[in-house]
This record gives sequence, C-alpha cells and structure tokens, in this order.
Amino acid sequence: MSDRGALRMADRMLTIVITATLTSAIWIVAGSGLISKVEEPQISQTEEIPTGTAELTSVNGPTADQGANRSAGANTAAKLIIPVSGVRADQLVDSFSDGRGDGSRKHEAIDIMAARGTPVFAATSGTVEKLFLSDLGGKTVYVRSPDRRTIYYYAHLNQYASGLKENQQVRQGQTIGYVGSTGDASANAPHLHFAIMKTSPGSNWWDPKQAVDPYPILMADSPDNSR
Repeated sequence: MSDRGALRMADRMLTIVITATLTSAIWIVAGSGLISKVEEPQISQTEEIPTGTAELTSVNGPTADQGANRSAGANTAAKLIIPVSGVRADQLVDSFSDGRGDGSRKHEAIDIMAARGTPVFAATSGTVEKLFLSDLGGKTVYVRSPDRRTIYYYAHLNQYASGLKENQQVRQGQTIGYVGSTGDASANAPHLHFAIMKTSPGSNWWDPKQAVDPYPILMADSPDNSR
C-alpha cells in the first residue's frame, strides 16, 4: 500500500473512533437525565407519606375521636319500660337500700306492687337465660341483655307466660309472667321484685354480680314520668 493510501486509511479510522466516542458520551448524558427523572417522584413520595393524615388513618385505624364515639355508643344503656302493666312512674318506691332478712342483707331491687295476676313485661329485649324456682324469689326469670353484660331479674311471679322457655328471645314489652307472691313474699302483698345486675359476658347466671338501682333508671326512662 502507498504512503498516501495509508494516510487515508488512518484518517478514516480516526474519524470512526471520534464519532463513536461522541455518540457514547451523548447516550451517557441522556441516560443520566432519564434516570434522574424516574427517581425524583419516588423520593418526593417517600418524603410526603409520613405527614399525610389520610395515609396514617388507613394504616393505623380510626382516630382517637372516632374510637371514643364508638365506645360511647357501645356503652349506652338500653331504655327500660316499667315491667308491670298499669303501673305509673309516680307509683314506684325506691327500696333498693332497704334491709331484708332482719337486716342481714340489702334488698338491691325494687318491689313493684300490683294485684295478683297482673301481666309482667320484659323491661327491655334480651334472652331468657334461666327460669328458676328459688326459696326466696319463688318463680323467677333471668333475662340477659344482647351484649351479655346486664341481667334483669324478675321474682315472686305467680306463673310464667304460656310457652316461655330458656334461651328464648323476648322483646321489650312482651309478657313474660304474672305478678304473684311465690317464695318469701307475703301472700297479702303480691308484687314484682325487679333487679338489675351488671355482669361479664362470660359469666353464668348464678355468678356474683354488681347490683344497680332500677328506680332512677325507670324514673328517667319511663314515658309517663311527670317531671
């Protein structure tokens, strides 16, 4: 090959090398810009998530205010009706703290006086947990609230309502029995012994319970209260 041909070949190879180098440099710069654009939104999103209320609520559950409202709603006591037919609120007498058994125990209930055979209603809806014949209470009914935290106790019944049975669902105002004087009640003073007892969902009907005075509850809830 002549010297002139060799020079031409060298010039051509140099041109190829320079072109390839420039092309590579351009692609490197363009690629860096593309990578930067892709990563920027991810960095921005990561920084914003901890300060977003909606995102934190969805992960951590309801806010404190929402939880308090739900708890308050769950603890609202059921409205009660006077459980003896024809008895008005102004006829009730608070005997909750009165002594019984020659002072050996407290009454922890109220006695609602009425003629023998007067219908006894469920003061609120629930489930008949137990029908029990007691020495003191005579014919009794234990009705547990739907949340199982309250038991309503009806005692001294003359008889049960026809067909009443354990585990039966009863609605508020449904007749569950009739006023009497069974147990240790005086035959000359038939009445309903009505008690409210707070308990725990897993307790049995005979387990110890916390007595609650029915009188102020019935006075506040009764629609015929003259206050």
